Amino acid sequence: MYSIDQINNMQKAAFINEIGRVFEHSPWVAERSWKEHPFEDKQGMENVLLRVMWEAEEDLQLSLLRAHPDLGTKLEVTASSLAEQKQAGLNDLSEEEFSLLSFLNRKYTDQFGFPFIMAVKGKTKIEIISSMQRRIHQSAEKEKTTALKEVEKIALFRLNELAADNRIRLG
Repeated sequence: MYSIDQINNMQKAAFINEIGRVFEHSPWVAERSWKEHPFEDKQGMENVLLRVMWEAEEDLQLSLLRAHPDLGTKLEVTASSLAEQKQAGLNDLSEEEFSLLSFLNRKYTDQFGFPFIMAVKGKTKIEIISSMQRRIHQSAEKEKTTALKEVEKIALFRLNELAADNRIRLG
């Protein structure tokens, strides 16, 4: 566990490596946030990270969205994604559920240009599939905003796993 003081004393590369991984394969969020350290507290750090994500150029936001894996994929994903999907039951799909999820993933990606993103912590596979079926009918702009809001939730969940009482466990 590291205190916010220890985080503020980290070298830039360590900060980018450790904190940057809460944004799926997108260390640029932490790298751009670095210039605003030292952070007053964990909440301040979270606010900076999320502001950087929301204020980024559209191509960077889209690269962040595209860095996320399909839900329920059998391909290799990050340890964080694997744990989150496993908790939601996406590693234990019936053949019918897997086929439906694969179909919806393809349809969604074809329509929006990035994979379906949902903070699945605390969700069931039925809730996830139902959300996919609903969200596939949104406009492209609304869905991009919805996807970024879900990335925000995922990042906060991951930061909360790294942090407790203003202390962060790295590694």
